[in-house]
Amino acid sequence: MAQARLVEVGLSLKASALGERDRLLTIVTPDEGITRLVVPGARRPGSRLVGAAPLRELRLLVSGGRSSLGRVTQLEVRQTFAGLGRRLESLAAAQLLAEITLLMVPQGNPAPTGVELLRLHWQRLDHLAPGEQTLRETVAIAVQGSMHLLASEGLALPTGWCCSDHSPLVPPLGHRDWRCSFFPADGFRRGRQPGAAMVLNASELALLQRLQRPALPRRRSDGDLAGPLPVWQRLLQLLRFWIGQHLQRQPRSLGFLEQLAAEALLT
Repeated sequence: MAQARLVEVGLSLKASALGERDRLLTIVTPDEGITRLVVPGARRPGSRLVGAAPLRELRLLVSGGRSSLGRVTQLEVRQTFAGLGRRLESLAAAQLLAEITLLMVPQGNPAPTGVELLRLHWQRLDHLAPGEQTLRETVAIAVQGSMHLLASEGLALPTGWCCSDHSPLVPPLGHRDWRCSFFPADGFRRGRQPGAAMVLNASELALLQRLQRPALPRRRSDGDLAGPLPVWQRLLQLLRFWIGQHLQRQPRSLGFLEQLAAEALLT
């Protein structure tokens, strides 16, 4: 009989029905990366394993070998991230980050950085206070969180140099006519180039470059988030091109978040 193992930190990414009473839970852990587990009886009313749900931080006791589906025998919910379900945009953003993790992290490969980044950005979404700018903040966290997760797996957006001559890209703020072109397969090139997926101005590229830092870009004068919602919507579209090119699939929740942003701009 295989010895039970303790999974100290597991972020639940996905849960689906398995048979009549069980649940198939997909988590990401620092030591094992993507892991799929059977949670017996989790769909039965009153089950002590009912906490096996998506978008949570769990502590689990698992029986079974690492090469086959393990079975959860004990489960403790450490964080529920309850705020994610209170607003559609927060839920869509959190699911987007979960989907990107599922697309990138190989099963069985350690992912300590990815787990830490995913938890951090889920917490940021969870702690957002409701208000007029909540959607803008949510889209910004989704864009930055996606960039951080992509970079952790070697798929960072090459925002700092021109892909044609490998010289540094330094957007001249205040120069209204300056432009750079985005090519999903390669990166950015100076000027308006034929065949580009998108063309960015200097302030848009500067904002994109600042997203590689830990904190969101804010104005020094009042702490307000830099960039209006239409700019964040464009950066979300840019991510769609990059993800589609390099992961060969699009997260479903990305389209939903784009739709929420587009509807807000029409009201």
